[in-house]
Amino acid sequence: MARAALPTISSDGGLSRYLDEIRKFPMLQPDEEFMLAKRWREHDDRDAAHQLVTSHLRLVAKIAMGYRGYGLPVSEIVSEGNIGLMQAVKRFEPDKGFRLATYAMWWIRASIQEYILRSWSLVKMGTTANQKKLFFNLRKVKGQISALEDGDLKPEQVSEIATRLGVNEEEVVSMNRRLGGDSSLNAPLRADTEGASEWQDWLVDDSEDQETLLAENEELDNRRTMLEAAMDKLNDRERRIFEVRRLSEDPLTLEELSEEFGVSRERVRQIEVRAFEKVQKAVVEASKAQERGPAALEHQAS
Repeated sequence: MARAALPTISSDGGLSRYLDEIRKFPMLQPDEEFMLAKRWREHDDRDAAHQLVTSHLRLVAKIAMGYRGYGLPVSEIVSEGNIGLMQAVKRFEPDKGFRLATYAMWWIRASIQEYILRSWSLVKMGTTANQKKLFFNLRKVKGQISALEDGDLKPEQVSEIATRLGVNEEEVVSMNRRLGGDSSLNAPLRADTEGASEWQDWLVDDSEDQETLLAENEELDNRRTMLEAAMDKLNDRERRIFEVRRLSEDPLTLEELSEEFGVSRERVRQIEVRAFEKVQKAVVEASKAQERGPAALEHQAS
């Protein structure tokens, strides 16, 4: 990846100056983007990679602005988004026929969200899929039901949000207070319930010890490695559909993919199912081979 320095948000001029600076980088026409991507991919042309990155800094800034409500410095959010953009450029395959921006949006969002989750883990936020969905969608749903005023939500608002997002009401109250800034540690989670749990009850450090965390991280890395290897079994179209339907935080619809590939929605669904079955089979085979030991893995790779 290109090592040329990217603009940064400084204390002198701040965000406005940064936005003015990145607007100076020209937007690329499709043919320009394609040729630059080919130069980078086939010839390791770092200047081409740098042009691809700088031409999409405005995209990063636009996405980053949507994450300003989490109490984190916008400069760091933008910086993490830029890291995601660079990862996208590194992996971008222009021959697949879609634009870099379409591909990069997932990487940018994923990098920013991972940074936010890491930052908020200082106060236990939870790691289930529902809790993450609540974390990243609470403000949007509050806007939809006109509940954007500061302070605790009304009981009926809590109930409505919990129903829409498929979580329990205590999780809604808790997350709203975390995203809303400091509040009394002795405040009850439900203002209308006598004897309810207090906010401080949710701040207990019940994290695993370091050895357990290391083992879990190694297992997660192992699963990611197996998934990446399994996805090599897919052709370009299967991989694209699998990634944006099964791995994306904001999956594309069957309709969007049917337009992208010029096939019916049912055909896209069939390809998605087939790709999932291929990946699942490859992961199972890799797991079994791993259990049999290094010799089996070497045999499978040969």
